[in-house]
Amino acid sequence: MFLSTTNEIKWRKMAAAGVITLAIVLCGIFWFDKPLYILIRKLNCGVWGVFDGLFSAKVWFAASFIAFVVLCAKKYMNSEFCFRDKSNNMSLRRTVREIYTKTKTSHAALIFYSVLSAGIVVKVLKTLIGRTRPIFFEALDMTGFYPPSLDWAFNSMPSGHTMISFAGLVMIGMLAPRYKWFTWTLAILIGFSRIAYGAHWPTDVILGAFLGMAIADIVKWHQLKKN
Repeated sequence: MFLSTTNEIKWRKMAAAGVITLAIVLCGIFWFDKPLYILIRKLNCGVWGVFDGLFSAKVWFAASFIAFVVLCAKKYMNSEFCFRDKSNNMSLRRTVREIYTKTKTSHAALIFYSVLSAGIVVKVLKTLIGRTRPIFFEALDMTGFYPPSLDWAFNSMPSGHTMISFAGLVMIGMLAPRYKWFTWTLAILIGFSRIAYGAHWPTDVILGAFLGMAIADIVKWHQLKKN
């Protein structure tokens, strides 16, 4: 979204989109989050629970990590490292560096780095922001922010499912443009499901979606940029 065809990030466009997203999030917190959440919540059905399990952070991490490890193993087995002479003892640091160089622009690596980066950023933001989950609004009419907090109950913003899924799916869409329509549609459905399922406020999803897209672009730009 913020990458040119020559793999250059459009920083001004990203900054402008960030300002607009922040303005929407602030408006949502003060005005439209509650009514929009109530409206979308009425659309809850069993299918949204499937999204909760299939696209959790753990599933994304496991799937992308396994694919990345398999790739690294194949590169290692097919390289000189695996068959080097014992007298030519290569250091572990050099071996890791060489494997990283050979895999850093692969599809598996880009998806894994994107998912991992999003996972780290979302955990930090959730802790620092400390927003109350919508479940407290439904049960006790309680909303607010209580930072910093590691408690699930106060880790609503941004949506982890949305942010990590957008990071992974947007990256997949960039790597396989023919399927971009599918990856974007799926990412939007995942975000919508978090509201309908009652796990997040609309602005949690909006912020998570923007950050996920931005992280995917930054990871691709960083890994593919010319040194």
